[in-house]
Amino acid sequence: MKAGISGVVALIVLLVAVLIGYASIFTVRQTEQVLVVRLGEPVRVVTEPGLHFKVPFVDAVISLDKRILDLENPSQEVIASDQKRLVVDAFARYRIKNALRFYQSVGTVQAANVQLTALLNAALRRVLGEVTFIEVVRDERESLMNRIRELLDREADGYGISVVDVRIRRADLPDQNSQAVYQRMQTERQREAAEFRAQGGQKAQEIRSKADREATVIIAEANSKAEQIRGEGDGERNRLFAEAYGKDPDFFAFYRSMSAYEQGLRSSDTRFLLKPDSEFFKYFTGGASGRGQAPAAAAAPARQ
Repeated sequence: MKAGISGVVALIVLLVAVLIGYASIFTVRQTEQVLVVRLGEPVRVVTEPGLHFKVPFVDAVISLDKRILDLENPSQEVIASDQKRLVVDAFARYRIKNALRFYQSVGTVQAANVQLTALLNAALRRVLGEVTFIEVVRDERESLMNRIRELLDREADGYGISVVDVRIRRADLPDQNSQAVYQRMQTERQREAAEFRAQGGQKAQEIRSKADREATVIIAEANSKAEQIRGEGDGERNRLFAEAYGKDPDFFAFYRSMSAYEQGLRSSDTRFLLKPDSEFFKYFTGGASGRGQAPAAAAAPARQ
């Protein structure tokens, strides 16, 4: 009987020892840091991964992420120094560098995100409100993001947070302003295009007029040259005819008759009304009465 009671007591003692031992240890992962709290008061911060000990049933363990955390900030409207309204979409990355201060100031990551969102919006308005729209969009965007990060990091230091990076995804005009700007840009481009087309049309007309004038001059010069050459050819032909006639009148008369036959007797259906003894056919009849005289011009053809 006593042995049974002793066994039960030993089992209870062993169970209590296991519970106390289990409650005395905790594990820290590589991606987290642990804050040990005793009766609501922070005792120590454990950052080394592995197995650690605590006072059982007295100490509580609060795990905090040691990695870089993301803060998504909703789009905010900011007024630049040139009084232009901007819609800014930004985000930040941060890590918990002081777990004790973080726990005492905000407590949880969700509460830290809320607090950092307000600080980020204030930093955006403060920094971007000192520069113009062009500087935000194009010229000094990188330096402005660095200034916002430095400002946010100083303000977040009191919460045990280190801001790693701040980025501006988009900085643009509001939709209604964007439409007005796009319409103005479109109108300006259309005006420039119309001006370029008018200048091009004027230049084309000048080139066309110049080309027409040069073509007219070239054609006139060519016609003048052709007439001159034709006149010289006619003069040479007449000279040759006169010279040939002076050397052999009979041959010249024969040549003139052959030319008249060529002009009058064509391949078309041409009819002549002539006398059988007409001078026109004297070289076909073999008569000698026409020698030395050119035949008369071909009579007008009569079509039937």
